[in-house]
Amino acid sequence: MQFFCNFLLADEINRSSPKSQSALLEVMEEKQVTIDGNIFELEKPFMVLATQNPIETFGTYHLPEAQMDRFIIKISLGYPSKKDEMDILLKNEDNISTKKLTSVISCEEIQQLCEKIKDVHCSDSVRQYIIDIVSMTRKADFIKLGVSPRGSIAMYKMAKAFAFINGRDYVKPDDIKFLAPYVFGHRIMLTPKGKSVVQSTEDAIDRVVSMVAVPV
Repeated sequence: MQFFCNFLLADEINRSSPKSQSALLEVMEEKQVTIDGNIFELEKPFMVLATQNPIETFGTYHLPEAQMDRFIIKISLGYPSKKDEMDILLKNEDNISTKKLTSVISCEEIQQLCEKIKDVHCSDSVRQYIIDIVSMTRKADFIKLGVSPRGSIAMYKMAKAFAFINGRDYVKPDDIKFLAPYVFGHRIMLTPKGKSVVQSTEDAIDRVVSMVAVPV
């Protein structure tokens, strides 16, 4: 009997070999795995979360663009605040075990929430706004590789989820503007000119968003 998880955490994913990384492509896209010619579908919900070492290059591997495109968002945690770091010190002293953790929501409840998110309204003008931003990433002279159709779908789903968790049943253009660097930033590649103009791909997306008219 095969056993699979609902949430897979790949710690420092860029340290895994290209073969290991390529094994994630099918499961992240199709929510299934193929073993010896047999296909096993995963139970819902299923999600891959990963951390990436942004500093060291020794012993790390480049993450293929196709794999990066399968992550719906990418965020940088940065350093914790002084208060949060104090909490980290205190909790480390207590040596809190994961055995003490208790679940706060079930997989069934998560699926129910996912179904509710589908009912969040997104107008034609907001959908067009998403497409216009994506199209601009493919035209801008400082971007070599623009956002793929998979990125458009990711933004559409993320915008609905973002509106839902903020207590709304509709998507606003401001939701798209806020999410754009996190949803699109890891899906583009800069030209040599772009690397001299902007600090990061997230900054490039902010520049693209400023070039697109916001629907009223």
